[in-house]
Amino acid sequence: MKIYTALFLLLFNMVVLSSCGAVETIFKAGMWWAFFLVGLIIVVILIVVSKARK
Repeated sequence: MKIYTALFLLLFNMVVLSSCGAVETIFKAGMWWAFFLVGLIIVVILIVVSKARK
């Protein structure tokens, strides 16, 4: 019975820790995607403003 408990705890930790890594990767990708979109919006605004001045 004790070996089943240890095996269950080992498998549970593997699942929990791997999902934390997946969430971390998703948030990092989301952060870089947000930086890209903000930069793109700033460039578009600058182009529109420079065209409007002419």
